[in-house]
Amino acid sequence: MTSTREHRTQPETASVAETLRVALEVALPTLAGGVIKRRPAAVALAGKLQFDRAAVKLLTRLRDRHYGRPLRLRVPGRSVELALSAADVKRVLAGAPTPFSPSTVEKRAALSHFQPHGVLISAAADRPARRRFTETVLQPGRPLHELAAPFARAIAEESAGLPGSATLDWDTFNVAWWRLARRVVLGAAARDDTTLTDQLERLRLDANWAYAHPKRKQLREEFHRRLSGHLDRAEPGSLAAVIAASDAVNAADQVAHWLFAFDAAGMATFRTLALLASHPAELERARADLEGVDLAEPNQLRFLRACLLDAVRLWPTTPMILRETTEETEWGPAGTTVLIFTPFFHRDPALPYADRFEPDLWLDGRAAENPALVPFSAGPAVCPGRDLVQFCASTTLAHLVRDHRFEPASGPVLSPERPLPATLDNFHLKLKQVR
Repeated sequence: MTSTREHRTQPETASVAETLRVALEVALPTLAGGVIKRRPAAVALAGKLQFDRAAVKLLTRLRDRHYGRPLRLRVPGRSVELALSAADVKRVLAGAPTPFSPSTVEKRAALSHFQPHGVLISAAADRPARRRFTETVLQPGRPLHELAAPFARAIAEESAGLPGSATLDWDTFNVAWWRLARRVVLGAAARDDTTLTDQLERLRLDANWAYAHPKRKQLREEFHRRLSGHLDRAEPGSLAAVIAASDAVNAADQVAHWLFAFDAAGMATFRTLALLASHPAELERARADLEGVDLAEPNQLRFLRACLLDAVRLWPTTPMILRETTEETEWGPAGTTVLIFTPFFHRDPALPYADRFEPDLWLDGRAAENPALVPFSAGPAVCPGRDLVQFCASTTLAHLVRDHRFEPASGPVLSPERPLPATLDNFHLKLKQVR
């Protein structure tokens, strides 16, 4: 039995009505938007109707009604608990992989469509070696990866083609972002291999349906063969070269997940650019920080990293963090699913900065004091690519804000004078270049 029992209060049990409201106002909109691959039409609808605002209000009421205790949902045939306090978020995420495993039945069903041996859904016996391999290659904890110099050059070259016209939209940005992602992970020879990432996209769309969609074995094998071909080339200056020098453990499956994560990183980067375009004080601060900086060389760019982190706080790219208990705990029997709905904690109405752009909280210690602010998750299962993502995103942003001025051309109002929207549709955002 885990020692956390000594520090826990008993969960409360939701009513049938409360369970239905959580299902309809929290789970259903999130699933409809696509948890593995976003569906643009569903995200657009969520942005118009501000689904996350309603979800945050509901969970705030449930927290107050149930004194912040975990809430056991009435799900037939399943044991499902909803975390409602920052202390519980900290406890659950710190408890990976035992007794709170990141490998849940839902994730195994979804991610096995394209990475059946990925570390995130690995069994306890396989996880340590796969996690070590992932950390060896991605180098979390180092603000600058050992290949930061060639990555910085690749970012400079890909950013030079943006915005491409008077208006920068998501489709244009996304093409450049994927070119960069393929270069960073696989090398320059993979830059234009759109077939590879198109295959991954189709598999991820299937993964949205988890066990409700049959697996396309042939497509997955074709994707893995193509990916393995790039990995075998081990092009210098790419992660593939680091992989070749490492003890690879199911390398293709781990790399498939990294490419998957780069998609979310692109969304966060574009949203950050939209925030800077609409917040003059933060934009000028970012531009001032770049004075005299040689972007052809690696830089940590602390303020732009903070801007990115706050964009992910405002609009989490992983809205649901799931854990599954490996033994009986006060959350329930072994196999209990624990649900952390990150928009609730990131937009908690009790936070003075809940609905505003506040990058300084990542620099002045306030974010570190709140264990429920988890843009890259937390604990032993924290995203191993967090530092690499922040480097690529902040360096891309540096080129764009230094060389161009943008203002919003479409999408919701993002203003320092009013609460920011709870849900932001990146697919239909447009930024106009200002001369």
